[in-house]
Amino acid sequence: MELENFTTDFKHIAIEGVIGAGKTSLTLKLSKFLNARPVLEEFEENPFLDKFYDDIQHYAFQTQIFFLLSRFKQQQQLTQMDIFEQMIISDYMFEKDKIFAYLNLQDDELRLYESLVSLLEKSVPKPDLVVYLQCNVDHLMANIRKRGRKFERSISKEYIQGLNEAYNYFFFRYKSTPLLIVNADQIDFVNDENDFNRLASEILKPRKVAEYYNPILK
Repeated sequence: MELENFTTDFKHIAIEGVIGAGKTSLTLKLSKFLNARPVLEEFEENPFLDKFYDDIQHYAFQTQIFFLLSRFKQQQQLTQMDIFEQMIISDYMFEKDKIFAYLNLQDDELRLYESLVSLLEKSVPKPDLVVYLQCNVDHLMANIRKRGRKFERSISKEYIQGLNEAYNYFFFRYKSTPLLIVNADQIDFVNDENDFNRLASEILKPRKVAEYYNPILK
């Protein structure tokens, strides 16, 4: 399947999913395939992340605010550089920050967070398409263990279960942009070129509403 066979009006595609869903892998592969600019979340720069997974309640607010400001700064840099003239594939969307906030923050922390995010999100451009990689918890945990990141070693299955439920709740009600929900449990877009090509073709189809892609049925 040749690159020239693909055409799309999308200039900014955001790949989303729970930790371990394959967001960054798909972003990098799709960016290379389409000669687009990859934009990757700078999670390793968060100095609170290691402590967060060991003590979520104590370090949730610091971790959350660092991520919020880091994501905002990155989005502003893209806008100022006028990068949106070139196609962008990102491995996160700014709005997803709220998923973690509502899952992890206490009520008083959440009120402060909401006052801050309401000011920031007004100047962040929305992607033209969001792709949500939906996975079951066992799949997510297997991928997390396989890649072996030091700061993820203490992530519990219970935390991923809660996060997965929060993501599903968010995206089943998401209406801000066109959305493609992908059943990622039965697809290997990293190692299987046929799987990747079919998924890429599905992603680049024009759409204005939420749609579901189940590769088992294709």
